[in-house]
Amino acid sequence: MTFSNLQDILPHVEMPGRYIGAEANTIKKNHQQTACRVALAFPDMYEIGSSHMGIQVLYHIINQYSNALAERVFAPASDMIKHLKKNKILLTSLETRTQLKQFDIIGFSLLYELNYTNILSILDLSGIPFKTADRDQHFPLIIAGGPCTCNPEPVSDFFDALVIGDGEQVIVKMIEKFLEHDKNDRKSILNAWSKIDGVYVPFFYEYQSINTCTSKRIPLNGTIGKVKRAIVADLNQVAFPDRPVVAIGKPVHDRYSLEIARGCTRGCRFCQAGMIYRPVRERSTDNLLKLAKTALPSTGYNEISLLSLSSGDYSHINTLMKHIMAYCQNEHIAVSLPSLRAGTLTPELMALIKKVRKTGFTIAPEAGSERLRKVINKNITEKDIIQTVTLAFEMGWQLIKLYFMIGLPTETPNDIEEMIDLVKRLRAIIITYSKRGNLNVSVSTFIPKPHTPFQWCKQISLAESKEKIAYLRQQLNIKGVRFKWQDPNVSYMEGIWSRGDRRLGKVLIEAYRQGCLFDGWSDRFRFDLWKKAFATADIQPEAYHLDRSLDDPLPWDHIDVRLNRSFLIDEWQKAQNEGHTGDCRTDACNDCGTCDFKKIQPISGEAIKEDALINPLPVGNIQYHKTIFTYEKKSYARFLGHLELVTLIIRAFSRAGFGFQYSKGFHPMPKISFSDPLPLGISSEEEYFVASIIDTKMFESEIDMSCLKRINSELPEGLKLLSCEKVLSKNPLMANKPESIAYEIQFGDDIDHNKIKEFMDAKTFVVFKESRKGKTREIDLKEQILDVQVSGKRKIYFLINNKNSITIRPKLVLQSILGINDEKVRCAHIVKLSKKN
Repeated sequence: MTFSNLQDILPHVEMPGRYIGAEANTIKKNHQQTACRVALAFPDMYEIGSSHMGIQVLYHIINQYSNALAERVFAPASDMIKHLKKNKILLTSLETRTQLKQFDIIGFSLLYELNYTNILSILDLSGIPFKTADRDQHFPLIIAGGPCTCNPEPVSDFFDALVIGDGEQVIVKMIEKFLEHDKNDRKSILNAWSKIDGVYVPFFYEYQSINTCTSKRIPLNGTIGKVKRAIVADLNQVAFPDRPVVAIGKPVHDRYSLEIARGCTRGCRFCQAGMIYRPVRERSTDNLLKLAKTALPSTGYNEISLLSLSSGDYSHINTLMKHIMAYCQNEHIAVSLPSLRAGTLTPELMALIKKVRKTGFTIAPEAGSERLRKVINKNITEKDIIQTVTLAFEMGWQLIKLYFMIGLPTETPNDIEEMIDLVKRLRAIIITYSKRGNLNVSVSTFIPKPHTPFQWCKQISLAESKEKIAYLRQQLNIKGVRFKWQDPNVSYMEGIWSRGDRRLGKVLIEAYRQGCLFDGWSDRFRFDLWKKAFATADIQPEAYHLDRSLDDPLPWDHIDVRLNRSFLIDEWQKAQNEGHTGDCRTDACNDCGTCDFKKIQPISGEAIKEDALINPLPVGNIQYHKTIFTYEKKSYARFLGHLELVTLIIRAFSRAGFGFQYSKGFHPMPKISFSDPLPLGISSEEEYFVASIIDTKMFESEIDMSCLKRINSELPEGLKLLSCEKVLSKNPLMANKPESIAYEIQFGDDIDHNKIKEFMDAKTFVVFKESRKGKTREIDLKEQILDVQVSGKRKIYFLINNKNSITIRPKLVLQSILGINDEKVRCAHIVKLSKKN
């Protein structure tokens, strides 16, 4: 079966909502009237990328530019890929469904090395050649940014330019240079881009191989030697999204993410982020409050996350939390601090967090022993860890997550034993507070990263990694401890790509051809296919895990992340001697090389100047209005699952200025209930839900038809409120339940009229229906189907009995009477008609 467009494919794929682009706060500009069109591509599925802060920031900044536009695209899942290829349909953007090859620039976010095959998938599905050398002026310029670009060499053959460092100001400069040149003169554009701090153009560098794991790039005549990392000196001077796109479905970070600071100077020697995002730059508290004050009402989110590499280190974290909680508490908006360091989690901070609901805590000791924590400069003690966990359980938390690494430099068997002992001691402490208390212990293999003091270290072998994890699994098989680990095969592959060079490009293409895709997903990672790809490309993967001499050239030497090489060497030598390096914000400058103390230097957030965020709800008794709403669900909205629909409607009400009455208890929920959910893909002219709400803009107002316009303006195409009515009955949905339900079904092929006649002539028509629990029930469809009418050759009408407890779905009717399979049912356009029809 072939399809001509995306809407025809959607009934045949899992989670079709990820492809419909029905999000709030999207921006759609006219392509014909915009000179620079940018597609922001995230090489992973929608649920992973849609809420990613980086893509939200760039989307916001580019669309503020009058002569540029940004739209988004995510890696389609395997089932969608199959249909796109089979039907020769090119990949399009979410916003306007424009083919990617029609954009001027495609910008990829490189966050994780094992997403690289997804880059090739997106290019392949767009009809764009993989390599820069194979693309001419008829194709978009392909660029990338993100932390992986600090070693761009493994993927340098595929990109025209890569952004090193902070992208907010660089992307604007790149767009400006693009607009200054003829878009068909790619070399002139690339030359102009290469002169921007933070932009690496591989075309202007010559590649030289040294040995099996080492190579270097040499700049051609007339080009800058090293590419210097771009730094936003003051985060308060760059835009941050205050109306971010609100993803539908269940994204991994389903909340408003507010970056409170960038950079970390704790100096953990294994941590690439702590090195390449220096110095620490905090947003001012006033700026953060303004962003939160605008973003929370404009999104409808019920959680805000204060992001930083170490949120507890923010200079005014307690004061900021108090002000934000003043708004969030009665609005039932939770506040989370996802990256907290043991020792920064104070009783005052925890008391603030738990006011709405207890969000999770992750503590990262990284190493099990005090000695090994000194090696990696993780300056927290066992006492800090124990005090933090004890405090959390004293205050009512039931779950703490711990994160460790194995294979760190100088690690011994004794360090592993101390890790086990620490977990057991923590578990013993927890059960004194709660028998239901749990520890989640996650372990991964240490991977040496570029631009860290450990960049010269070896990575432990695959066999050693597997042996250590197997031992930990055995030793930590304890009640109340859940042990999780990263697959050593995945860590093995990640280590290769982390410190690889340009030779890996041919491995990537071969792996993609072999079928590697979504390698960051444990259930899809195919280590066997990767081994075949390396063998076919005649590359020795183990060579990239070896230690390097301090004198060896490194593939990323031409990338200057503003760290002195002498600083990294000094830190490596300190590690071997278990030496301490202090935090330069509180101790002396460590002379790492990042700051010039003119433009670039640490910035602390200023103290609060504005008043606290004011909660819009009045104090005291609030009169909520119990109201039944009628709505229609058509077009692309029919591909929203029920939970997606519920969340979307709740957030639309919030954005429109309506507050919900909440349930009581540990996890308060809005008081809203829906009629029997529709199966995915079915349209409806009339559905119902009941909600207890208040108009927060006009507290004394009744909820009436005049309110619907405000709410409908926040709903996506195909979803529309039709009416509302105040109700007093205890169960208005049951009182409003129709005695029968009518369906109109349009087929793409002719209907077998003989089978309709056979059903009509039969005295009984017994079928078997299986429940969700696997129980089979015998049903006579002659008793359940009240009327059947055929219109022309391809349209049929059913009237189904709705008086009893049996729910009869169109799928059962069509398969039983017409004898058609699942695929043909999904191809049919099924509409549940209103009671009036």
